[in-house]
Order: sequence, then structure tokens, then C-alpha cells
Amino acid sequence: MQAVKFSLPTLSLAGWQQGPETQQVTLCLHGWLDNADSFLPLCAHLTELNLVSIDLPGHGQSDHRSPDAHYHFLDWIYDLATLIKSAGWKQVDIIGHSMGGMIGSVLAAVMPQMVRKLVLIDSLGLVAGDAAKITEQVRTAIHHRWQSPQKQKPVYPDLHSAALARQNQSDFDLAAALILTQRGSITCTEGITWSADMRLRESSIYRLLPPQVTQLLQDIQCPVLAILATDGLDMMQQARQQYQYCYSQLELVELSGGHHCHMTQPEKTANAIRQFLLS
Repeated sequence: MQAVKFSLPTLSLAGWQQGPETQQVTLCLHGWLDNADSFLPLCAHLTELNLVSIDLPGHGQSDHRSPDAHYHFLDWIYDLATLIKSAGWKQVDIIGHSMGGMIGSVLAAVMPQMVRKLVLIDSLGLVAGDAAKITEQVRTAIHHRWQSPQKQKPVYPDLHSAALARQNQSDFDLAAALILTQRGSITCTEGITWSADMRLRESSIYRLLPPQVTQLLQDIQCPVLAILATDGLDMMQQARQQYQYCYSQLELVELSGGHHCHMTQPEKTANAIRQFLLS
């Protein structure tokens, strides 16, 4: 395994690469407020793949967006398309967890030539907005942007304490929390704090509406594997009912476990991914 860094026009993305570089690139996209190391347990069981796992902008060791910018969902798509183009990858496979799966889904729809196969881990469809609540949505987002500069990140005396705090907000054990905390934290004068950009917690100023989500999903041309956790996010079961028939080539697999099943059940998750990507 080796550290990698990709320079885009406005920021740099950090991550790591494992496996034979001559093989098809499999790009790993983590979930909201996670980082590239969420795929470490999984990569131990996928050594035959050329895995490239990145920290999305504002996460892990990647750059934050400029002070005048925010984290719009559709900007992630631009970031990934620019990465694939600048890295010279003609076509990639994508493994996306949660938000990373949603990013990969839209990329596969709008840039079909860039994505060969798509794996979604406890991710299906997209988070849609409510047209009747657009006024409230924009108002809330503006207030969040006003408040964001005044907010302070929590500080912990040591890495173990930070990992315990991360575990308390998640569905995995302390070992998994430590994996994410080691990459997702920085030292400060008082101890340890999170490296993630505070603006990631701001409410979205706009969300795609259900008809737009449906259209994007219908425009995905590549084969899709969705690995859904039996005890994952409630919204995934709703998404399954609402969106599963939008995909032209969808294979569904259920795994026992919670939202981070790729960390808690890495071997079973890897087996499903291997069978799909290498077939």
C-alpha cells in the first residue's frame, strides 16, 4: 500500500493505493464524515484489485474548499470527474459507501464513459428534497452558514478518547472507530480534534427533487451491485422501495450488520464485490 495525492485545479485529494497498478482502477468513495481508511478492512480481502481510496474534499487529509465555497452535492461529481480525467483513467470501477455511493451513482449517470461497474454499500438512490419545503430549506442553510464560523470543533485529550466519541455516534466497535479516527484527526494545542471541515455539517441549500433523482438513476447504463445492510440506515429500505426499479442493471445483496458493514463484515462484503467486479 502506498500514499497517493492528486492535484486538481482548486485543491488536492489525498488517499492510498493498493494492488497491481496494471489492473483496472477501482475507486473507493467513503461516506459523509468518514475517510479513505474506512476501506482498510475491506482491502485486506481484495488484494487482487487495484484499489484507490481517496479522502473527499474537506475530509481526512484532503484539502478543504476555499473560504468562499461550500459543499454542494453536485460539486462532488465535478471533483471525481476531474480526478478521473486528470489521472488518465479511461474507465474505473467504483465502490461507494453511503454518500460515496450516491456520488458514484450520479457520476455514472452523467459520465457513463468513465464508469464500468458500480458497487453501492448501504446506499441506493439519492437524498431527495421536497418542493414544498424549498423555502425552509434555503432559509435553514443560510442560517447554518452564518453560524458555521462561530462553531468550534470538539477537542479530546488523546486519540483513544476521540475514537470513543466516534464510536458512540456509529454502529461499529472501537477498533473500527480507531481506524477512522487515526486518519480523520489532527493534533492541536489542547489535544486531538477532527480534521474534517466544519462546513460539511451545514444543511444543503438545495436538494434534487424526486423526478430529477429518478431521471439520473434511469440514466445509469453500467451494471450496479447494491449491498444493503440488514440493520443499516432506515432510509435505505425506503430508497429500495422507491428507486430499485429505476436501475436498468441492478443486483441486490443483503448482508447482516449495520451501516458500516464493509468495516464490520469485510470478508463477506469483499466476496460479493469480487464476484461482481471480476465476472
